[in-house]
Amino acid sequence: MSNHITAPKRRRKSRIGDWALFGFAGIVAITLIAPLLIIIPMSFSDAQSFAFPPRGLSLRWYENLFTEEAWYRGALQSVGIATLVTILSLVLGTMAALGVSRLKGFTQATISALILSPMILPTVVSGVGIYAVFLKWHLTANYLGFVLAHTALAVPFVLTTVAAALKTFDRTLEYAAASCGATPMATFVHVTLPCIRPALASGALFAFIASFDEVVIAQFLGGPELKTLPVQMFTSVYVDSDPTLAAASTVIIAVTSIAIFIVMQANRRRGL
Repeated sequence: MSNHITAPKRRRKSRIGDWALFGFAGIVAITLIAPLLIIIPMSFSDAQSFAFPPRGLSLRWYENLFTEEAWYRGALQSVGIATLVTILSLVLGTMAALGVSRLKGFTQATISALILSPMILPTVVSGVGIYAVFLKWHLTANYLGFVLAHTALAVPFVLTTVAAALKTFDRTLEYAAASCGATPMATFVHVTLPCIRPALASGALFAFIASFDEVVIAQFLGGPELKTLPVQMFTSVYVDSDPTLAAASTVIIAVTSIAIFIVMQANRRRGL
C-alpha cells in the first residue's frame, strides 16, 4: 500500500525537477540569446548611431562592411590568420594528443597542464607576456607573430577534443595494423585518422573561432597596417559608435552558427 502511495509522489517530484531544470535552461538561453535579438535588428537600422528598435530599415551598414577598407581589410586579415592558425593547431594539437595519450600518471598530468595553460590563464596576462617577448624578437605588427600567438591559444582546443576521442579509441586496431606490416605513418593515416576525424573537425572549428574572435592579444601585437576585425570592432565601440559593428557581429554570428551546424550534422551522421 505504501508503495502505491509513494509512487505518485515520486512522479510529482520528478516532474517538478524536470520543470525546474527546463526553467533554468530557459533563463540561461534567454540570457545568451537576448543580446543577439538586439544586435541583429540594429544592423539593419538606417540611423547614424546605435538605435534600438530601428526607426527605419537599411542595408547601408552591410555595404559599409564590405566596401570600407578598414572593415573588409580587417576581415580578410582575420580570416587569413585564423586559417593558418587552424592548420598549424591541428598538426601540433593532434601530435600532442597522441603523445599525451601514451603517457601515464604524473607525467601525463604535468604535460597536459602545460599545454592547456594558455586556456586557463587570463588573456591579459598572456598578452602582456607575449608582447614582452615578441617585442624583443621583432614579431609585433606582423603575421608571423599573430599566427604563433594565436596558435598557442588554439592548440589546447584541438588537444582537448582529440584526446577525448583517443580515450574511446581501440588501440588493438593499431597493433593489428602493425602486425600486418603497416608503418606507423600508414597506421595513423588508415586506422587512427578515420576514427578521430570528427574530433579533428570540432577541434579545427574551435581553433578557427578562438583565433578569429581573439581581441586582447591582437591589440598588443597589432599595428597600423595589421588590425584584425575584432580589434576594428572594439575600436569602433569606443571611438565613433559605428553601426557597422552590428553588421559585422551579425555576419560573424551567421557564419559561426552555420559552421557549428555543419560540424554537428557531420558528427551525427557518423553516429557520434
